[in-house]
Amino acid sequence: MSESINVDVPTVGESISEVQIGQWLKAEGDWVNEGEDLVEIETEKASVQIPAPASGILENITKATEEFATVGETIAAIRDGEKPAAATPPSSTEKETPKATQANSPPPSPSTASGNDDSFVMPAAQRLLEEHGLTASQVPATGPGGRLLKEDVITFVKHRSEETGVAGPTHIEQYAPKPGPSAASVPTRQTATTSLVSESLPHRSEEIKPLSMLRRTIAARLVEAQQTAALLTTFNEIDMQPTMTIRSKYKDAFAEKHGVKLGFMSFFAKAAVEALRRYPAVNAEIQDNNVVYRHYQDIGIAIGGGKGLVVPILRNVERMSFADIEVTISEYAKLAGENRLQPSDLMGGTFTISNGGIYGSLLSTPIVNPPQSGILGLHSIQDRPIAVDGNVVIRPMMYVALTYDHRIVDGREAVGFLRTIKDVIEDPARLFLEL
Repeated sequence: MSESINVDVPTVGESISEVQIGQWLKAEGDWVNEGEDLVEIETEKASVQIPAPASGILENITKATEEFATVGETIAAIRDGEKPAAATPPSSTEKETPKATQANSPPPSPSTASGNDDSFVMPAAQRLLEEHGLTASQVPATGPGGRLLKEDVITFVKHRSEETGVAGPTHIEQYAPKPGPSAASVPTRQTATTSLVSESLPHRSEEIKPLSMLRRTIAARLVEAQQTAALLTTFNEIDMQPTMTIRSKYKDAFAEKHGVKLGFMSFFAKAAVEALRRYPAVNAEIQDNNVVYRHYQDIGIAIGGGKGLVVPILRNVERMSFADIEVTISEYAKLAGENRLQPSDLMGGTFTISNGGIYGSLLSTPIVNPPQSGILGLHSIQDRPIAVDGNVVIRPMMYVALTYDHRIVDGREAVGFLRTIKDVIEDPARLFLEL
C-alpha cells in the first residue's frame, strides 16, 4: 500500500506566519525527486523555494498561485510509487505518415486526449473556468501530461475577447430594442460578434488580484513611517561633471580589472559613509526613549526586482572598496531579478539610498524605511544652466533629497549632510585625501 508524505509550508523567518504561493514548479501527477524544488513561495521579505521531502508523485495540491497559506499548513502531498518509464519514440509507421494527411486532420488538443478528467485541471485553472462559465473541454491544455493550466484559461479568454470585442461573458450586457410599434423604426442593435459593437463598445474589464506579500509589507512599513516619524525632506543640487569625468576616464580599466561596470552608486555610497560619520544622528535609531548611535554603515540600496522594489543591504560599507560595492550591487540586482534574494539579504540597514533617476524622476520626497532615520534620494542627471565664477555655463546637474526623522535629526544636520554629499561628489578627490 502506497503512503503519502505531506508538503508543508516551512518556517521561513522569525515573525513570519503567512506566505503567498508564487508559482508551482511541478504539476499534479509529475514525478519529483527528493530535494527538487516544488513550489516558490513569497514571504514579506523574499522568495523561497520549497524542496520535495521525498521522491514520488506530486498530488493533492490545495493552494493555487497567489493564494495564501500559513506556516506549517499542508499544501500538497507526495505519494510513493514507481518512476514512470520514459515515453517511447514514435514508430516508423507514424514517421512515414504523409504530410497531407496530417494537415487534413487537426491534432487533438492535450485536454481532449486526456479525457478532461478533473485530476488534469489545476486548481487555479478550475477556479477561472468557473468564473467564466467554461468547461475544461472548451480550453486547449498545454501543461505536462495534458494538464489544464491557469495560463491556458487566461489565453483562451483573452483570444475569445479579442474575437468578439467583448471583455468577458459577464462583463458587458447587450441590449435589443423592446418589441412594439416603434421597433421597426429603431435600428436593431448588433450582436457582440459584429464589428459595429466591437468598435463602439470600450473594453471595460476589471481584474482583482491580492496584494503580494512584498507589496503588503511595503505598504505597512510606509504607513508606519508616516504615522510614527516626524518626516521632513530637504534638497540640494550637485554638479555631476567632476564625477562623470573620472568615471569616463577609468570605466574601461575598472571593468577590465574587476569584471563589473563603474557606476555612480559606488561614489554616492562612499559619500554617504563620509556624511554619516560627520552627522551620526542620520545613522542612528530611536528605541523607546533612547537613541542608538551606530559606528558602522550598513547601507540599503533600492533595486527594482521581479516582484517590485527591494532594498538589499551592503554591510560595513565603510570597509568596502569601489569594486566591492559595484560587485555586490550587481549580484543583488541579479538575485532580485530572479526573485532569489534571501530574507537575510534584506534585514537590518542603518541608512538607505534610492535612485529614482534611473526611471526618469527629476525630483521626489523618498519615505524613510523604519526604524532608520534617513534616506537619500537620487534623481535624473540633466544639463542645466548654472552660474560658475560669474559666468553662465551648462552642466550636468542632479537634484538630491534627504528625508529624515525630525525627532532625532535637526535641520542643521540634514542640510550639513547633503552639503557633504555635494562636496564629495563635486570633488571626488576628497574621498582619498580624507578632507
